[in-house]
Amino acid sequence: MPIKIGAQLFTVRELLQTPEGIEKTLARIADIGYEYVQCSGFEFDPAWLRALCDRLGLKIRLTHVRPGDRILNDTQNVIAEHKTLGCPYVGVGGMGKGYGGYSGMDGVRQFIKDFTPAMKALHDAGMKFQYHNHSGEFERRGGSETIFDVLVNESDPTLMGLTLDTYWAQLGGVDVVDLIRRLKGRIDVCHYKDFAVAGGQPRMAAVGSGNMNWPGMIAAFEEAGLQYAFVEQDDCYGADPLEELTSSFQFLRIM
Repeated sequence: MPIKIGAQLFTVRELLQTPEGIEKTLARIADIGYEYVQCSGFEFDPAWLRALCDRLGLKIRLTHVRPGDRILNDTQNVIAEHKTLGCPYVGVGGMGKGYGGYSGMDGVRQFIKDFTPAMKALHDAGMKFQYHNHSGEFERRGGSETIFDVLVNESDPTLMGLTLDTYWAQLGGVDVVDLIRRLKGRIDVCHYKDFAVAGGQPRMAAVGSGNMNWPGMIAAFEEAGLQYAFVEQDDCYGADPLEELTSSFQFLRIM
């Protein structure tokens, strides 16, 4: 099965501050050719957004729940919202400061322990919890193991998937193609984000305009069983985010 390409709406979050802005922006995203979206970075009513996406031919397949502890403390309402959205993947953007950020292994183990009951509830409802990485998960702290290693090795693969972000993994200093291959069966969804250098500093870029090995990564993702790839740019550095999403889509269409 080919990888399905979606747009991470966090990229256009500044355009999604009103209902009118949401309607106009999602219509543009559908016109670009995207058929799938991830909802993150803006407020919305689930029923209203589902009706809008249905009308535009867009399917919601992933979220980042904010704040993430809603998954712990309001699990059944989170499940009900995602049923309304028709969304099978329920994500968080990281552990958060409550678990010590990237300061050590005790926090990540506590995170896994705390979230496992909610992960089970999501699984029982036909959904799957997803954890999104940044670069800090790849730091080594006093040994050979990284926080990302603990997330992979000490969580239940049937309950927790990993939303691998290509840019942040690259910034974390790992061989991204090798990492994808090692995560076979753990990556249902991911973030496609290119890595560029400007003025000697790393920066995010439209897919295909940076330095990442897209043929190698896409082949590895296909082998790993990836279902959905969401194009994302946290920062467009003054460029039009819709134009950046267009550039990424056009590149991926010919890959």
